Amino acid sequence: MSATGAVPIAIIDDDESLCRALGRWVRLAGFRPVTFHSAEEFLESRERQGLRCLLLDIQLGGMSGLALHRRLVAEGDTTPVIYMTARDEPSVRVEALNMGCAAFFLKPGAGTSIIEALRRVTAPT
Repeated sequence: MSATGAVPIAIIDDDESLCRALGRWVRLAGFRPVTFHSAEEFLESRERQGLRCLLLDIQLGGMSGLALHRRLVAEGDTTPVIYMTARDEPSVRVEALNMGCAAFFLKPGAGTSIIEALRRVTAPT
């Protein structure tokens, strides 16, 4: 799939090197990554329109991934969210699932599972 026809997804993570690495990785899988280093940067961006999925870190500097998702849900945004986190706290996982996240992964090591989840949530219906 060409870059112009690739499905646009957001990667929101405050770890810039991880954001770059995830961006390269999902690009190789046929997606068009749009990276953001904070929830606030994402909210201020014009590029957020048309994104088909958010690959979202839970622990961000500033607004958390959960707070961003709550805000998007309150605004009526139905873009699928796939969470990734380095710390698996049961209460956080429950909140993410209750908000309707499409998937929840621990980093590092989710590997191909993230790509499979991206393909599942962005597949044409």
